[in-house]
Amino acid sequence: MPAIRGNPGAKWKRRTENATEEYIQGVQSPRVSWQQATIAAAANQAKGVQQAITEQRFQKGVAKAGDARWAAKAVSKGGQRFGSGVAEGQADYEAGFSKYATVIANTALPPRGPKGDPANIQRVAVMAKALNDAKRKG
Repeated sequence: MPAIRGNPGAKWKRRTENATEEYIQGVQSPRVSWQQATIAAAANQAKGVQQAITEQRFQKGVAKAGDARWAAKAVSKGGQRFGSGVAEGQADYEAGFSKYATVIANTALPPRGPKGDPANIQRVAVMAKALNDAKRKG
């Protein structure tokens, strides 16, 4: 059996954290188009997801991580990145939401009844259908 020398985790960390420039260059000049390669892999992705569902890998991974690890990583990484990530994503959010804003503004709802009137649920159903139709149109 081959011997593992040194501390592989420390070696990985040391080499990887110094590879930021190579990471950026790889993203900017990929060997193959990310979009084309990802679309070409759709059948493999579907098979992999189905296999993961069959083997209950999602549940097993969640159980293995546990609440404590999830919370620690969410606070230590997510806490630092949350605000800047949201700020960076504002334009994408606005672009993605714009078609729904238009649907909301242009959907005619049935008249509102008194508070607690069961007919008010019909207003919700009309809006839900309009938004779902817009989502499905892509």
